[in-house]
Amino acid sequence: MRVRNRIWLPPMDTYSVFARDGKPTPFHYQHYVSRAMGGFGLIIAEATAVSPEGRISPCDVGLWNDDQVEAWRWIVRDVRDAGAAMGVQLNHAGRKGSTGCVPTGHIAETVPPEEGGWETVGPSADPYGRYAAPRALDGEGIRAVISDFASAATRAVAAGFQFVEIHAAHGYLISQFLDPLVNHRDDEYGGDLEGRALLLIRVVDAVRAVIPEDMPLFVRVSATDWAPGGWDLDQTIALSRTLASRGVDLIDVSTGGIVPGVAVPVEPGYQVPFARKVRQGADVPVTAVGLITKPKQAKRILRNHDADAVEIGRAALRDPYWPLRAAHKLGIDAKDAPYPFPYQRGAF
Repeated sequence: MRVRNRIWLPPMDTYSVFARDGKPTPFHYQHYVSRAMGGFGLIIAEATAVSPEGRISPCDVGLWNDDQVEAWRWIVRDVRDAGAAMGVQLNHAGRKGSTGCVPTGHIAETVPPEEGGWETVGPSADPYGRYAAPRALDGEGIRAVISDFASAATRAVAAGFQFVEIHAAHGYLISQFLDPLVNHRDDEYGGDLEGRALLLIRVVDAVRAVIPEDMPLFVRVSATDWAPGGWDLDQTIALSRTLASRGVDLIDVSTGGIVPGVAVPVEPGYQVPFARKVRQGADVPVTAVGLITKPKQAKRILRNHDADAVEIGRAALRDPYWPLRAAHKLGIDAKDAPYPFPYQRGAF
């Protein structure tokens, strides 16, 4: 896979499937294709549920049936035709699922079953904050989750996505298993790092087995949960080494979201040092994300070898043409920037 630049769009949930059927809509087409036309080199589709109960909210996109494949296909095709590479982030929300979206209400709380919610699952029965308590997965349930990731990856290939990213960050199911403050199991999926990482390793193996051999595989991680005694950078580096040995090509480095109520020192580029340390410690390509908003800031991250690509998230929500504006501010001639032909006469 060749990518035209190192300005990438991270997966950002839009909670906009108002039919609640997991199928992306014309809104999603506009959202992703406009950013491909705006010059992004690579686009990662938002957290896409591997099963209905794996959704964060009833309004999430999914890849648990073939109708969803068809709904994604035209989006992926036109993103690629606009010059960007496109992949999908596969996710199971675990205990952070069944939460509200605009049509359902219940924002930042559990949607009741009678209003379209569902029972959530996790490594243990502890709830996230004020959400409903999950059901602890048994062995059969864990095997079903692994199978769901593999099936969704097969559908991602059929939809035309060029790579797959496994979501193991932000307190969703896989990162719940990773974190010692959340995972209290006493079976093979708990205990030390090897046990807590086992679900992710088996998901990686299952996904790698069903996608083409030369198809890139990413994993997104939270490098820390910012809580004493919880998931931290040293564990992230050790995990990243293992993932690289099992065919993972890139680690998408973020932080937080695993345990509620912790203070996060948010400031411009606050997660970049974690990306740099994972890159150095695990000898694996990484991306950096987190309040990267200015072209010179992004360029400095790359020149300092802090990351192999930068992900522009919230700034891209404000400006789908951020890469084109950045090219102008960095002195790149318009003819060398990724303008669609009809837009060249309106170049910055």
